[in-house]
Amino acid sequence: MNFTALLASAVLALAPVPQLQQLVDDGAASTAVLAVGAQSSAAGPITPDAYFRIGSVTKTFVATAVLQLVDEQRVRLDAPIERYLPGVVPGGRRITVRQVLDHTSGIYDYAHDPGWSTNRWRGSDRFQHYEPSQLLTVAFSHPPYFPPGTGWHYSNTNYILAGLLIERVTGRPYGAEIVRRIVKPLALTHTSLPGDWPGLPTPHAPGYTSVDGKLVDATLMNPSLDWAAGEMISTTADLNRFFAALFDARLTSRAALAEMRRYVPATGLFDYGLGLQRFRLPCGTTVEGHSGELLGYTTYSTHSGATHATLSYNPLPGGDASSAVIGLFTAVHCE
Repeated sequence: MNFTALLASAVLALAPVPQLQQLVDDGAASTAVLAVGAQSSAAGPITPDAYFRIGSVTKTFVATAVLQLVDEQRVRLDAPIERYLPGVVPGGRRITVRQVLDHTSGIYDYAHDPGWSTNRWRGSDRFQHYEPSQLLTVAFSHPPYFPPGTGWHYSNTNYILAGLLIERVTGRPYGAEIVRRIVKPLALTHTSLPGDWPGLPTPHAPGYTSVDGKLVDATLMNPSLDWAAGEMISTTADLNRFFAALFDARLTSRAALAEMRRYVPATGLFDYGLGLQRFRLPCGTTVEGHSGELLGYTTYSTHSGATHATLSYNPLPGGDASSAVIGLFTAVHCE
């Protein structure tokens, strides 16, 4: 990198620091880390290399692995999920792999059942082990939201199925395939799939929630309840490296990447592709990536052209981080 490019990178990394600090000063978060490219900044009692639970950003890793199987002609996006998981999904002959990955399958989200979401305090139940089959049993005890392909509804169940698809096609644990296909080739040395391990590597900041009006440390939990829908741990720098490789088509073919970026209308905040979200900032700039949330941890990984920016923070109960987050990404991507 020449001096001019290095200076520009440093200026870009420093520009949103006031908004980052605002998250902490306003009581919206206890700590926050932002990486713009390879440059990281931190606010609160935390270091820029801290680990976070990245929640649903896990879905982008899983979708990438599925698209690699598409490149290898071992999976077809428009084939029914029944072909790869026979007898697993009710009505699976009418639901395609694509509809599973872009949340147009209509399959009920098991995390909507009381006690089945890692975004809510579960007391001692947060240390339980869960099998994917248990999560599917909960999901399929409910009728679908709509017939396949006729609507959009975010459902963690879809990515439990995507993880099982990877296992059925490759004959290996989905986590081992994520490591073999993505983590090791990109040298993501601070990215892991914890399985039943309830902790995080050091350094990390604690996550908090409110229980009966009191602040409670919610850091420790068994993330098997999220499995392929959201169990992973990483750092902001590693996530930038992952998304840079993804959007450079270094992980899939360009044709497969184009399929991932075929977005459908989702909510008023974003459109959804195959494991990707697309947001429009107030300035009009469009960014792609994914957000993730587990109790006590929030991550937004946003990417526009050559600019890669990931924010992870520890939200505080009752705090409102929305204005600071929007201001931060506006500073990065628009200014």
